[in-house]
Amino acid sequence: MVKIRLARTGAKKKPFYHVVVTDKRNARDAGSYVERIGFFNPVARGKEERLRLDLDRVAYWQERGAQTSERVASLVRQSKKQATAAAE
Repeated sequence: MVKIRLARTGAKKKPFYHVVVTDKRNARDAGSYVERIGFFNPVARGKEERLRLDLDRVAYWQERGAQTSERVASLVRQSKKQATAAAE
C-alpha cells in the first residue's frame, strides 16, 4: 500500500521533514520514495516558509488509494486553508 507521510531530515535538534509518497513497508528515513510532494519545517522563524505542499499531487495520489498519516492529513488541511486565504 502507498502512504503519504513525513520523512525526517535536518540536523540533530533541528528537524526538517519532507512530505513523501512511499510504500508503507519502507523505513521512515530510508530515502527510497516514489515522489517528494512538499516539506514541513516545524522550527521556522520569521519569514521562513513553514509548509509547502503540492495539493494537486496529494489529490492525485489519494485518488489512486494512497493513505495519509495523521500528521500529514492535518498539514494538508492547513495548506488548503492557506491557499484559500491567499486567493481571497
